[in-house]
Amino acid sequence: MHGNYRDRNLLDLAYQIDCTLQIDGLCEGGPGEPCHSNQSRHGKGGALKAHDCFFASGCRSCHRELDQGKRFSREERADIWQRAHERTMLQLWQLGLIRVAA
Repeated sequence: MHGNYRDRNLLDLAYQIDCTLQIDGLCEGGPGEPCHSNQSRHGKGGALKAHDCFFASGCRSCHRELDQGKRFSREERADIWQRAHERTMLQLWQLGLIRVAA
């Protein structure tokens, strides 16, 4: 496979659940947008976004802080994103928005 995995339908699921980044003092709540991982282990590199399966649902304010803010260290941002990714995936599974095809 060349390049990173892309799936617009998968990313569109982020708009169906509320922000899972939940950064104190910034979070707008409400429906999120897809926030890709910024970690190289998830396929991030230079101008290349991570694989589309590595996203969390985040409101615009939380997403902006995660990608461009100065409030958190790289390690803290990675931890915030990881916890949000886990919450995102759990909600998507619980809502039946992602499932195993039979």
